[in-house]
Amino acid sequence: MTNTHSPSALSESEQARELALKIADVIAETPAANTIVIDIHELSPLADYFVICSGENERQLRAIERTLIEDLAKQDVRARRTEGDAASGWALLDFGDVIVHIFDQDLRAFYRLEDLWSEAPTLLSIQ
Repeated sequence: MTNTHSPSALSESEQARELALKIADVIAETPAANTIVIDIHELSPLADYFVICSGENERQLRAIERTLIEDLAKQDVRARRTEGDAASGWALLDFGDVIVHIFDQDLRAFYRLEDLWSEAPTLLSIQ
């Protein structure tokens, strides 16, 4: 009998979902605001999930990114690549099937990713 709760028993899609929720959980412990997890797996070959959050200033953006990278590294999860930084107002962390967007409020309003991906179901929303 297979233990369906062991990580190796999870499908790739289930693993991506678990990672997206884990990322949102870590972000919830930071100064991030309006965190949303959207399921884009049926709409894009790019990734399965987007996790989007915002901070009020460069210091908060840096804290969100640093906390996320450090906490996940403790669980042996590392971003494949990162783009942007807190100073630019937008940092992207690519975890393969999960892509994290950390925005300042102005850039988030400008790019409106939630609107661009409005057909994607929302898995989680933390105000």
